[in-house]
Amino acid sequence: MARQVIYTFKGKTKTIAFSYDKHHDLYEAAAEAEGIDLTRFLAMEQQVALTSKKGAKAEKEFRQTEFTRFGFTSIKFVREEEV
Repeated sequence: MARQVIYTFKGKTKTIAFSYDKHHDLYEAAAEAEGIDLTRFLAMEQQVALTSKKGAKAEKEFRQTEFTRFGFTSIKFVREEEV
C-alpha cells in the first residue's frame, strides 16, 4: 500500500500520496503540495545542522518552527488503520 501524508495547512486538512523516490521527507511533500518554495529554508536548515551538536534538537525545532510559520499546524503519516 502506498504511503499517505495528512497535514493541516491554514485550517484545512488534506491528504496526499507520499513516495521517498520523489521527496526527502513528509515536510517537503506537504510544502510542495501547497506550492511553497523550500530553497532558502533548506539552506538555512543545513546551516543549523552544521552549527549544532550531532543529535541536538536544534534541527527538529527549527523545522517545526518554520513550518508553523508557513501555516502548517500538523504533518504526519497516515496509519494504515486510519484509512
